Amino acid sequence: MIKLPWLLLAFTLAFAAFIVGPAFLGGQFVPYPLMKVGDVLDLLTPLVLIPLYWLLLQSASPRDAGLRAGLPFMLLSALWVEGQGLHLGANSIGHLLEGGSARGAFTLTYFYDEVLSHYLWHLGIMGISALLVVHAWRQGSGERFSLGLTGAAGAIHGFTFFLIVVEGGTAPLGVPFAFLFVLLGLLWGRERLKGQPLLAFFFIAYLVAALFFLGWFIYWGGLPQFSQVGIID
Repeated sequence: MIKLPWLLLAFTLAFAAFIVGPAFLGGQFVPYPLMKVGDVLDLLTPLVLIPLYWLLLQSASPRDAGLRAGLPFMLLSALWVEGQGLHLGANSIGHLLEGGSARGAFTLTYFYDEVLSHYLWHLGIMGISALLVVHAWRQGSGERFSLGLTGAAGAIHGFTFFLIVVEGGTAPLGVPFAFLFVLLGLLWGRERLKGQPLLAFFFIAYLVAALFFLGWFIYWGGLPQFSQVGIID
């Protein structure tokens, strides 16, 4: 059985690679040049990340949880994958629409790609996080764990969450979620954090995300996307 801190590190590295990676792989996919290499990587995203989410849920749930854990996970995973799929398809098609030609198709593609899919996708991410935390909370304190490894994994995940919320334009959803999570953790979860690595992981992640949100807001006077300020194309 993989120890939870190592599983958290594997999850957070895979999450960062599959969520952020496609944006930097803009080259054409040689076997089918209409697609980009990033599109191909994006096809694998739910196939890798959903099983990792499931392993985290299994580590957080009591053995008799049954449908109480499995059914919400399946529903949230379906929501996650639906948003991911809408984003992938619309984003790939959008690359072929130059300069706003075919205006109706362009407008609809933009809505699917940049609005609806992002909100569904990120809502699924946050919902699964909340589900994992609820089950970890019910499980209570467990064995001692490596805070350093868990903290590093949480910090990476928090920075990745900051990246996808800002560039995805879902700040009205992601920012309140991160700050509320940190507030609840400070008010009611401080003692539980010491004995439950999954709680500590997500608390650190959303604390890091909240700090980056705050710093980004102070620097820019708002939460512009990275593409809007010229950091990425």
